[in-house]
Amino acid sequence: MVIDCATVWSDCLGVIRNEVDEQNFNTWFKPITPLKSEGDVLTIQVPSQFFYEWLEEHYVPVLRKAIHQIMGPNGRLEYSVIVDSGNQKNPPLMVNYPNGAGTKRYPNQASNGVPEVYSPFSVKALNPQTVNSRLNPNYTFENFVEGDCNRLARSAGVAVAKKPGVTSFNPLMLYGGVGVGKTHLVQAIGNEIKKNLPEKIVLYIDQNDFTSQFLNALQNHKIQEFQNYYLQVDLLILDDVQFLAGREKTQEMFFHIFNQLHQSGKQIIMTSDCPPRDLKGFQERLLSRFKWGLTADLQEPDFETKLAIIHNKMQSDGIEISTEVAEYLAYSVDTNLRDMEGVLNSLLFHATLLKKEIDLELAKEVLKNIVKEIQSDVSVDYIQKTVADYFKVELEQMKSKLKKREIVIPRQVAMYFCKRYTQLTLALIGENFGGRDHSTVIHALESVEDMMKTDANFKNSVEDLTKKFKSRMTAS
Repeated sequence: MVIDCATVWSDCLGVIRNEVDEQNFNTWFKPITPLKSEGDVLTIQVPSQFFYEWLEEHYVPVLRKAIHQIMGPNGRLEYSVIVDSGNQKNPPLMVNYPNGAGTKRYPNQASNGVPEVYSPFSVKALNPQTVNSRLNPNYTFENFVEGDCNRLARSAGVAVAKKPGVTSFNPLMLYGGVGVGKTHLVQAIGNEIKKNLPEKIVLYIDQNDFTSQFLNALQNHKIQEFQNYYLQVDLLILDDVQFLAGREKTQEMFFHIFNQLHQSGKQIIMTSDCPPRDLKGFQERLLSRFKWGLTADLQEPDFETKLAIIHNKMQSDGIEISTEVAEYLAYSVDTNLRDMEGVLNSLLFHATLLKKEIDLELAKEVLKNIVKEIQSDVSVDYIQKTVADYFKVELEQMKSKLKKREIVIPRQVAMYFCKRYTQLTLALIGENFGGRDHSTVIHALESVEDMMKTDANFKNSVEDLTKKFKSRMTAS
């Protein structure tokens, strides 16, 4: 008796429905189309290679139970995996299950001249000239200020931009805190490639949008369209990859896209708030791939880099500001570069609105409304006394010309907090420490920042003092 393949598969679905929940049933079994049933073999069509691999990895016991229950112990399943829209150039792939070698069957090789396998999906080829790369054209290498804090990352980015997918920096993983320039740098890479290699398809997307697109594809049974779209990309930039943590299905899809892009010599760039070794909630096989290329960090900019960023931003708007104002801004805004950009935009707005020159007085006035910390009543005297007490040194020694290490370090720390929590210029701070000059104060500030990066105990001391000053500001 010849049994119709649709009937066989319908009976199999009856068994499968009792083994999986409704959501997984609708996602992974409803999109399957029965193609034919010959002897002990049922051939089904699945919409993509990813779909097939997901079934193989997660639902083999369920499928085996259904096939054996409906077709008997010798029953076997074959997949017709759609890897494109079913044309002659990229024919669909037949994969035998559970045993037997995979074989290819071409659409035009059916005995009756009618294609045996077809795709219900159609994905148009992406045009590099018209595809929306989602890049901000203002993010370039030219306006990305290089410093010790980002030199490795920027150098790697330049190398990737020249030869995407060819260097050993694939994938390129950039990590760092908020506002250190990760997004600017990765988009600069994308813009450089679009400019010099216009035939390349470049796509920037953050994790949230990638996840939303994937879930939408799942709900609408368009997994193949989603996957095929991403597999046409030559440079894929995924921002904030850390938020994929715990999203098993999205990670699974990204794993397969990553593999196929990498194997095809396509470039992958990712950003994160921490290095791969510190990412939690990720599959180990995905984390291992994150480490295949180069991982580079971007740190908070030091004093000199902040100054350069401030001058670069203002010059791009056709405005020159004095060194005094730039230094005041660099040390008053000690959060991140994103906040700094907001301060500079506010300063430009006030200068334009009030028709004033950007001087120290205007900078102080603007920052009073933005940076709460500089509104405090923490005085130079209070800072000096608090630091001297903390390090157990005499206040007069800290103001003296003594150059012993046990005196120099507290003196530099006190200068650091004076710049951070008062509105004094560098020259005036120096005057309060025994008449020291402007350059000595700069050296002190840089020394404190450098020691915080290399000496954990020293960093803890600075953080303890920070809490003391913030507590006083809150109380006042």
